[in-house]
Amino acid sequence: MKTLDQLKPGETGVVSKVQGKGPVKRRIIDMGVVAGTPVRVLKLAPLGDPMEVKIKGFNLSLRKAEATLIEIE
Repeated sequence: MKTLDQLKPGETGVVSKVQGKGPVKRRIIDMGVVAGTPVRVLKLAPLGDPMEVKIKGFNLSLRKAEATLIEIE
């Protein structure tokens, strides 16, 4: 299974599961990253962290540590 951090700019996927537990998982879900939601990677910072994604019509910046918790189909 791929995770969001493995996608390159311009690639898309559909969220299948958000892993993790506690406040980090709650924060990701509160931002709208839930199963079945399409997501597209827009760009990466020069050193690869953070990454900018488009989800539910808005741009969202995620750290690599957060992106590894999001499984993509």
